[in-house]
Order: sequence, then C-alpha cells, then structure tokens
Amino acid sequence: MKQLLIGAMALFAAQSTQAEVVAQGVLSIVAAENFYGEIAQTIGGTQVAVTSILSNPNQDPHLFEASPSTARAVAHAHIVIVNGAAYDPWMDRLLEASPNPKREVLNVASVTGHKRGDNPHLWYDPATMPAVARVLTARLTLCDPPNANAYRERHNAFIRSLVPLTEKVTALKSRFAGTPVTATEPVFGYMASALGLEMRNDGFQLAIMNGTEPSPRQVAAFESSLRDRTVKVLIYNSQVSDDTTSRLKRIADEAGVPVVGVTETMPAGKTYVQWMVDQLEALQAALSQGDR
Repeated sequence: MKQLLIGAMALFAAQSTQAEVVAQGVLSIVAAENFYGEIAQTIGGTQVAVTSILSNPNQDPHLFEASPSTARAVAHAHIVIVNGAAYDPWMDRLLEASPNPKREVLNVASVTGHKRGDNPHLWYDPATMPAVARVLTARLTLCDPPNANAYRERHNAFIRSLVPLTEKVTALKSRFAGTPVTATEPVFGYMASALGLEMRNDGFQLAIMNGTEPSPRQVAAFESSLRDRTVKVLIYNSQVSDDTTSRLKRIADEAGVPVVGVTETMPAGKTYVQWMVDQLEALQAALSQGDR
C-alpha cells in the first residue's frame, strides 16, 4: 500500500510538467542531504532551485520517512543527488516510483568508488566534496550549456572555499597522527583516517551502524578502553543514541576521557566547511588535553 501511495503521488507530480521551471531558466535539484544541497546551490547559483531533504541535525536520519512533498520534489527534479551506499534507500524508492530518463542522478557513492556495505558517511572524507563538485559541474553543464562558464567559475570558487578545511586536516594530522581514539559508530571514520588517528573498537562501531547488538566481548573491550584510558577521545554521534552508546558516554565522562560530538546532518546557518572545521576544532581541543 505504501509503495502504491508513493507511486500515485509521483505520477500526480509528474503531470505538472517541468517545462514551467525550464521556461524560467532554472534547473530543479533535489539533494537527499543538505550538505550536497549546499554544493548544488553554490555551483548552480541563480540557475538552480535546490531542495534539501535531510536538513535537521536534531533528527535521526535513519528514521526518516518520505512525505508526499518529497515525492513531488523528486518527480519534478532535473538533477537528484543521493549519497548511496545504502545510506538513503528511500531515495531509490522515490526515483523508481517516478521514472524519468531525462533526469540526472548523481550517486555520491558511485562517484567516489564506494558500494553497499562500505561506511556510507562519505561526506567526512575530505576527498568526497571535490569529486562531487566536479561531477555536478559536468552534469549542470550538460543540462544547461549556455551557462557552462558560470558553472565552471563557481566550481573553482567552491574548491577554493575548501582550503581552510584542507589546512586544518593537514595541521591536525601533523600533530596527532597515531593517537588512539574510539567512536560509538563510524560516522567520523573517513575523517579519522585522513587525520591519521588510530581508531579502536571497529567491530562495535559496525554493529551499531548496522543496527545489530555488539557482542559482550566487543562491549567489554570498549568499556575497558575508556576506563583504562587507552583511547584519548570518544567520538560520539550526538544525532543518534541508544542505551548502549549512552552508557559508553557516561563511562567516558567518569574516566575523564574527552567526548566529541559529531552529527550526520549539517547544522542550519553553517556551510559545509564551517561545520567540518568546527568539529575538527572541538576534536583538537579534546586531543590537546592529552598533551598536558
């Protein structure tokens, strides 16, 4: 019944032709996550109208359910950006419900060489956004050749805007590479690798990410790493928590292990670079406690 409803909504939405948007010289872009939507708006400028679906950092993205307005937006879109790697499977269902051979779909996992089963938190990899920007610019140029130069110029400006993040990653890596840390789940995994941090308790993190119970041995090892302070920081997904991860946070607090919260959704009022740099500065402060 739910699938039929989505299909009906998409069919109704498709009846409103995209010609109206094209006539105004504007391309409709739907991004499953708001950080990809920011890239789309930055590079697309006034030639695009962007809808970002996941945009609330206080909402658990794993519990999201598509609404009729989401279905309509996807049905109308000229370009759709999805994370892929099974992170946003609801987008796959919406795309299937409103087939359109002219619609461009940018799958970030495919662009970056990832697949289902890989860590899907691709936006924490510093190499992801430049790759997305490059492919998106090519897609925009394909859809709207007259504005190709404007897209290329804004693409170059976006790449320059990433410099503060690149410099921050380089600085932290030179200072903290090899430092043992742990996390409740692998949201920050790609960034931790880019920083050269030594991540502990990977098995526990994968279990939490996949919605399964960590083994008693994994839980005991995690708790021990906090109580014995063999890890210097606990990276905590502040957007998603349960009894197990909340307990680990309490143990870290009691043991004096600094806790750094990260989110899966970009906060309102911040750019992608500001969001990443803010979290890296919080991590730097936590890691610096070990230098005292």
